[in-house]
Amino acid sequence: MEKLNLSKLYKSYYHAKTKPEIVDMGPAQYLSIRGKGDPNGEDYSNRVVALYPVAYAIKFKYKEKGCDFVVPKLEGLWWFDEKKFGLPDLGEAPKAVPRSEWEYRMLIRMPDFVAKEDLGRAKETALAKKGNPLIQDVEFFEMTEGKCVEILHIGSYASEPESLAKLNELIQEKAFGKNGHHHEIYLNDPRKTTPEKLKTILREPVK
Repeated sequence: MEKLNLSKLYKSYYHAKTKPEIVDMGPAQYLSIRGKGDPNGEDYSNRVVALYPVAYAIKFKYKEKGCDFVVPKLEGLWWFDEKKFGLPDLGEAPKAVPRSEWEYRMLIRMPDFVAKEDLGRAKETALAKKGNPLIQDVEFFEMTEGKCVEILHIGSYASEPESLAKLNELIQEKAFGKNGHHHEIYLNDPRKTTPEKLKTILREPVK
């Protein structure tokens, strides 16, 4: 039985170029968990860790049905209080807004055949195995981003403003408006990859 690999099925979703470009993204569904604060902090780490046992509980349920799939890459939506901090340029926002003020929704995409009704049982299974109370905060989330600008950032997370500035140039050139939260897709594991080799898709919904 061949596993479904979403990174192969949705190549344009999990692929970007090192130069900014305009793309169009269709509907997708995810497991998600929300939080606020420094991504280097313990709370963030605990919330990300809570996502995976739920994802694997769903995976194994469908594997028994003959519909196995590879658990996809981690993603995140990031935003802040615009009334408090205004709307700094993309490249400036990481510096202008303290890490403690960033809100996030971490995501793991699910295949279309996964049903929202599967979540409750998967959370029970994951909680019984791992005991992480934050598993209770995992939600089912659906999103259609539509038109976006994106770029592949290669390097440390701290150097992302360089790529974000390039995205901002394209946004200004096309006179696009903001149309959703900043979106990142983490193509490799920072625990196993040196900072200069990290690959992250940076995606910004526009209108």
